[in-house]
Amino acid sequence: MNILVTGGAGFVGTNLIKRLLKDGHKVVSLDNYSTGKKENEQKGCTYFDVDIRDVVDFSYFMEKPDVVYHLAALARIQPSFEFPANTLEVGILGTMNILEWVRELENKPRMIFAGSSSVHSGKMKNPYTFSKFVADDMCLLYKQHFGVDVSICRFYNVYGPHQLTEGKYCTVVGIFERQYKNEEPLTITGDGDQRRDFTHIDDIVDGLILTSESETCWDEIELGRGNNFSINELADMFTWNVQYVDERPGEARETLCDISQAKEKIGYEPTRNIEDYIHEVTSE
Repeated sequence: MNILVTGGAGFVGTNLIKRLLKDGHKVVSLDNYSTGKKENEQKGCTYFDVDIRDVVDFSYFMEKPDVVYHLAALARIQPSFEFPANTLEVGILGTMNILEWVRELENKPRMIFAGSSSVHSGKMKNPYTFSKFVADDMCLLYKQHFGVDVSICRFYNVYGPHQLTEGKYCTVVGIFERQYKNEEPLTITGDGDQRRDFTHIDDIVDGLILTSESETCWDEIELGRGNNFSINELADMFTWNVQYVDERPGEARETLCDISQAKEKIGYEPTRNIEDYIHEVTSE
C-alpha cells in the first residue's frame, strides 16, 4: 500500500515507519524536524522536510495514499504554555490542512489521527490538550459531513526506542532514562503520587495498524496498557536517587486507559510492560 505519515521523523512516526517498511509498504514521511530527528530516518522511506501548516495540496508528496497517519504535533503539555500559538497552529491548522486534502482525494484513503488521552482531563487544562480536543472534533466533523474515513487513536504516555531524552518535549520515562545514565538524581514533580498509564511504542504501533486495517472505520480507539503506576513507583523501578521539584501546571492527576473497547473493536492486545523496559535500561 501507499502510506503517508506526518511527523514521520519523530518518536511514534519512526517506530511506525519501521513496521510499515517491514510489512512491504511504500512510505512517505512529512516532518519539519522541530522535534523529529534526521538520525531517525529509515532506509526505504522517502522523507520531506516540510511544515504541514504551509501545505494545501499534499499530492505533491504522494498522489494516491491508501492510508494517511497524521501524527505531527507539538506533543507536550509544558512547552504549550510557553508556545501556545505554535501548539495551536500545528495541532489545529495542520490537521485542517490534512483533512481538507483527504476530503478531496478521489480514492478516499483511510486516515488515522493521533489523539491524546489528555483530552479526558478537560479541554482547558493546557493549550496542547485544547489543540487535541479541537482537532478531534474536526476529524469527526469531516467524517460526518464530508465522508472522510478517519479514526482517532488516543495515546497514553508512550515510551520506548527513539523517544526523546533531551529538550522540552521529552516525557518522564525519557527524562528518567537520561538522568539515570548520567548518574543524576531522578527529578519527580510534586509529590510523585500522580499516576500514568505507560504504554510501550510497539503496542501503540500495533494499535495504529489494527485500526487502519479494521473493516469498520471507528470514531475513537483508546490505546494504552490498561494499568498505571505512580511517578514514585516508576522511579523505584530504577533503584536510584530521586529529587523532588515543584509541581507543574496543566497536568492530569491520573491517566488510565480502558482498553476493553479496543480489544473488542480491533483485537488490540498490549503485551509490553514498563517494568521490563526499565530493567533493560538499568541492565545495559
